[in-house]
Amino acid sequence: MLCEWFWWDRLWLPVNVTWADLEDKEGQVYAHVSHLYMILPLAVLLLGLRVLYERLFAPSIAAALGVKDKIRLRASNNPTLEHCYKTHSKHPSQFDVRGLSKKLSWSERQVEQWFRRRRNQDRPGVLKKFREASWRFGFYLCSFLGGLVALHDKPWFYDLHKVFVGFPKQTLLDSQYWYYVIEMGFYGSLIFSVAVDVKRKDFKEQLVHHWATLTLLSFSWCANYIRIGTLVMLVHDAADVLLELGKVFNYAGWKFTCNILFILFTVTFMITRLVIFPFWLIHCTWVYSLEEYQPFFGYYFFNTILVVLLLLHIFWASLILRMAIKLVLGEMKGDERSDEEEESQDEAQNHNHKRCDGSANGLSNGH
Repeated sequence: MLCEWFWWDRLWLPVNVTWADLEDKEGQVYAHVSHLYMILPLAVLLLGLRVLYERLFAPSIAAALGVKDKIRLRASNNPTLEHCYKTHSKHPSQFDVRGLSKKLSWSERQVEQWFRRRRNQDRPGVLKKFREASWRFGFYLCSFLGGLVALHDKPWFYDLHKVFVGFPKQTLLDSQYWYYVIEMGFYGSLIFSVAVDVKRKDFKEQLVHHWATLTLLSFSWCANYIRIGTLVMLVHDAADVLLELGKVFNYAGWKFTCNILFILFTVTFMITRLVIFPFWLIHCTWVYSLEEYQPFFGYYFFNTILVVLLLLHIFWASLILRMAIKLVLGEMKGDERSDEEEESQDEAQNHNHKRCDGSANGLSNGH
């Protein structure tokens, strides 16, 4: 009964259209739920390819670009402080610091320095960030180019009024199938790897983004919103290519190239995510679709998910603009989303002195 209710025609399809109308016949092939079973093995395959890339190829690329981890001072071996660090707090209060200082006969500054160094030991190094960014850059570049190949000869790519012509009885093309399942497999792999990837300030927003994307793509597949789905994916991949490439050069220390890429990324993000996405694609699903059918549950659900993505884009756009302002003012030194590596007081003073001397500022460690 639950299955019948969940797959009720009125939830997924316009009035006067049933699932029987979308059965393969007379050379017409439609999207089916069973096609989505490919997502899980593809996600696992992509995770395996990522591991191979990060172990076999990324180190050589990093070495060629001059990427290397900083030499960090390690915290001394102290069982008492280590126990407090792991079971109580990585950022002890002043009261805790005072108590540990008396217990160990250390100065409070020594205790604070130990915790600072211990926290830095757990922070991901530049090489780890480089491997992640270069892997994502490779995928987004291939995905974006593949999307262009799949869509460049389609009439709805140039005229959005044709996106919903004949909906939902629109034949599934091989290029659409592979574009969809590979993209969904990639986002599935990101969810699987989120526990080991570098965590940033927008960790929760990223999880919401990945789940919203998978929900959007899954629903659009089942309800045959595939044409508009491919356009949404293409628009999103465009900015991601420049973003990840900018990170790669940032970790390599190519500051000028990094800043140029950041400018290109900012312009591309604002155009694709805040102009094309809402005023072309969402407008298409809200308005042009009604030329073919009357509103139904799927119509409202699909558009609601698109709006959720738009709100996330607005949130990220605010971070990007903050970074852009700092870049113009010569104050940007890190990612607005990233937790910066902590420094000792002497290191901080030395860093500030270098900044006052006009040292160059780079792109974010990963918006």
